[in-house]
Amino acid sequence: MKRLSVPLVAMTLVLPVFAGDKAAGEAKTQACVGCHGAQGKSLVPTFPRLAGQHAIYLESTLKEFRSGARKNDLMSPFAAGLSDADIADIAAYYEAQK
Repeated sequence: MKRLSVPLVAMTLVLPVFAGDKAAGEAKTQACVGCHGAQGKSLVPTFPRLAGQHAIYLESTLKEFRSGARKNDLMSPFAAGLSDADIADIAAYYEAQK
């Protein structure tokens, strides 16, 4: 039997227990459309395309903006008002987009 590496085990411990709600996430992304485009498909090169990104990446990025670990004049204030549930829902919605 193979042994799991410590980093792999550690990663599974930080994964969210509950997945976000895509439908709720769609409603919560209305403020995002101006920069990131409808369904996260930005047409402006300076704003990242969010559609199809992994939820765990989106969650960690939004939490970094919220905590101040990552700074952006537009995103930091927006993320400051999001709860963990909001972030999970938004991430689930964008991950589901193609």
